[in-house]
Amino acid sequence: MSTNHLSRSTHPHLPLHPERMIQFGEGNFMRAFVDWQLQQMNNQGLFNGSAVLVQPIEQGLGGLMAAQDNLYTVLLNGIMQQQPVNSREIISSVSRVINPYTDYEAYLALAEDDGLEFITSNTTEAGIAYHPGDRADGTPPKSFPAKLTALLHRRFQLGKKGFVIIPCELIDRNGEKLRQIVQQYAAEWNLGETFLQWLEQENTFCCSLVDRIVPGYPRDKAAELEAELGYLDNLMVTAEPFLFWVIEGPAWLAEKLPLAEAGLNVVVTDDMTPYRERKVHLLNGPHTAMVPLGMMAGLETVEDVMNDETFSRFVRELIEEELIPMLDLPKEELLPYADAVQERFKNPFIRHELTSISLNSISKFKTRLLPVLLKYQQERGKLPELITLSFAGLLLSYRGDLVARQDSPEVLAIFDEAWSNPANFVQAILKDESLWGEDLSQVPGLAEVLASHLQKLESSDSRAALEQFVS
Repeated sequence: MSTNHLSRSTHPHLPLHPERMIQFGEGNFMRAFVDWQLQQMNNQGLFNGSAVLVQPIEQGLGGLMAAQDNLYTVLLNGIMQQQPVNSREIISSVSRVINPYTDYEAYLALAEDDGLEFITSNTTEAGIAYHPGDRADGTPPKSFPAKLTALLHRRFQLGKKGFVIIPCELIDRNGEKLRQIVQQYAAEWNLGETFLQWLEQENTFCCSLVDRIVPGYPRDKAAELEAELGYLDNLMVTAEPFLFWVIEGPAWLAEKLPLAEAGLNVVVTDDMTPYRERKVHLLNGPHTAMVPLGMMAGLETVEDVMNDETFSRFVRELIEEELIPMLDLPKEELLPYADAVQERFKNPFIRHELTSISLNSISKFKTRLLPVLLKYQQERGKLPELITLSFAGLLLSYRGDLVARQDSPEVLAIFDEAWSNPANFVQAILKDESLWGEDLSQVPGLAEVLASHLQKLESSDSRAALEQFVS
């Protein structure tokens, strides 16, 4: 077995490209989505650019990336247009990784480079958020929007042009929300009216929607892949061949960032709403719904869920009976998409672990399933049974003794406090508007049904509970 680590010494022929994009987030998804797409444009001579990555949190992958000269392998596995895909490609479209927590000046120095034109980000659903404690003199400020504000202000001070900013976080109207928070910090930090005008006139904030399943590092096949590839890569990423990116922005962006010209499944549009509704609720929604119940039943991956008779019925009925009826799109569009989603879930080449999907499940439920639950109750006068059961499973999973919780310290603290009084848990957690954006204890029947489901899940198991509701 080879002991050579992937690096430019093992692959000296790989090209170097000038930095044209700042990317907040160095995790698996962005490296297999945005940076992979940059690679495809570069391969065809359409872009000639690389991304400089910024760690959004203090602990990140910068050290590992540097050890490999910022190279890594993307492995695409699955079925595409009824044909098997099994490709391996070394990605050389990342120039470096900056950790603003250890070198804040290097981060701010990005503002000096006229060649940098684009900013992308994926800092999880919780990343585009206002943090009251963030200050202009933070080195760095804590939140992603505050860090971005500081960078943009330095750019403004240098008298340079702005950026095209395309966040990839899975929240509705992500570009608009990011711009609003940046404006809020700018006002709060007294950065001046001229800066606010520059923000509006010289920068283009785009809303976007991303779609590619990226399970990440293939732990179970790492040794086998090392032998096959002939080098050790601690940052290789597996992804499905399917990719879709919707960017709501000006028409000229398709030429400035020639993704579609490179043959990539990318749409630049003036209204992304229909695409977002379909994807967030029919792909991300079932993902989030299956996680707590599946993990409680001992299932490990999305494929395990789809190969389990009870759980696959749960996913199918959730989509057909609770999600599709609540979407304002023609059924002739939704049904084929739903079928394709379920085929993607069954991809035998992708090990998409439920634990990885469970990261920040509360904000994911709020975005992906809660709007459907509320609309269903308002329109039909009753609660959607499967979403509500999954909601109960989610709340139980945040008790901390059933599955490993992965969320912010603030969210975990709220749940620990609420679970300290089990008799009042449901009321307390539903009332917390910081979690849900509203007081859910006012939703008719929700507290009572959740309490009943919690009792069922605690006294039996998630499979037995599910079998009472799926046909």
